[in-house]
Amino acid sequence: MHAKFLIAMLTIPYIREHKEECINRLSIKNFTRFELLDEILALDDERRKTQQENDEALAEANSIARQIGDLCKQGKAAEAAPLKARVAELKELTKAKGERLEEVKRLINSKLVEIPNTPNLMVPRGKTAADNLVVSEEGKMPELPKNALPHWELLNKYQLADFELGNKVTGAGFPFYKGKGARLQRALINFFLDEAVADGYFEVQPPILVNEASAYATGQLPDKEAQMYAVPLDKMYMIPTAEVPVTNIFRDQIVQESQLPIKTVAYSNCFRREAGSWGKNVRGLNRLHQFDKVEIVEIAHPDNSYERLEAMKEHVANLLRKLELPFHVLRLCGGDMSWTSAMTYDYEVWSAAQQLWLEVSSVSCFETFQSNRLKLRFKDKDGNIQLTHTLNGSALALPRIVAALLENNQTEDGILIPKALQPYTGFEIIK
Repeated sequence: MHAKFLIAMLTIPYIREHKEECINRLSIKNFTRFELLDEILALDDERRKTQQENDEALAEANSIARQIGDLCKQGKAAEAAPLKARVAELKELTKAKGERLEEVKRLINSKLVEIPNTPNLMVPRGKTAADNLVVSEEGKMPELPKNALPHWELLNKYQLADFELGNKVTGAGFPFYKGKGARLQRALINFFLDEAVADGYFEVQPPILVNEASAYATGQLPDKEAQMYAVPLDKMYMIPTAEVPVTNIFRDQIVQESQLPIKTVAYSNCFRREAGSWGKNVRGLNRLHQFDKVEIVEIAHPDNSYERLEAMKEHVANLLRKLELPFHVLRLCGGDMSWTSAMTYDYEVWSAAQQLWLEVSSVSCFETFQSNRLKLRFKDKDGNIQLTHTLNGSALALPRIVAALLENNQTEDGILIPKALQPYTGFEIIK
């Protein structure tokens, strides 16, 4: 396996054997808390020493217990008395050692989750979105009429969505889609699902609530807790993406090598608090608290997970081509990547009336970061158990796709619907 595809979530043996590489890869994400690595190794040394001492005490206690049994059989109870006292001491010792062992394990885990996924070595160094690398760009830029409107005015003009009603019923960022706006939403969802199924993805419809274990396994906890809507009474979270429940389908599983890659697609409502989001670029559909998205998820063999990433990247590009939207693809720099990702491609479509690029998809490989938490493994042909790699991508998120479709296709007569979408909408133009 190529060095740049090595294990991504830091395990203790990996830290111990490749400490300098860990530091190099983590520095791509501008991570600087390298003292955590030494703290983890020191705690692991204590864990191993405590475990050894506990094992030795248990072995001694078992040996003495056998001696006591033999003495009792021989009628030498008096001689067994001091041995019984020693067994009592050893029981207290092993109890204390066991408690410390559990505490050290908790401390190690609490420090491990403070370390992000180590990025692939192909990830560009950088701190902000300005440092992302444009890897491709395609599509024809639209020429709009002089009186072109931004999508939030088009939504109002053609009565496609109602933000005030959403604010009344729920709050800001929860719009009602109405009439042909609702129909356009449904058309896009069905189009994306059909395209994924045709590309070999197995469709599921997941729940929109997950428990803490699921949110932890895919990396939403503890990193993104502030962005999630919680249901504290039931210790559940509303999903930020179908990635969470779909990936957790495979939690605590050992799959066969012959099953890989496992390709799954799901539509869901998504919920994000987006705390602190404001400004001119979050108007209308640009940023919502509830939105619809079709998500593709893959469980892949470590040797070809980056081939699968490229295939997923092409799948998303094909959707945008069929929707006739100009787009470019970015390879995110270390500073703009998520905590959990080893490498991410972002897709942005051109919003002609706003004159800006809107992110509509992220396609990521997580290497073993999630599967290590999920305990998701596969058995190879030789019977060895290994961690899988996991990947996912938006295919696609609807709000900004709708924004770009409305803005880019507006004419004097109405808003034109791309040909690929017309069988799903049942109409060619919104008048």
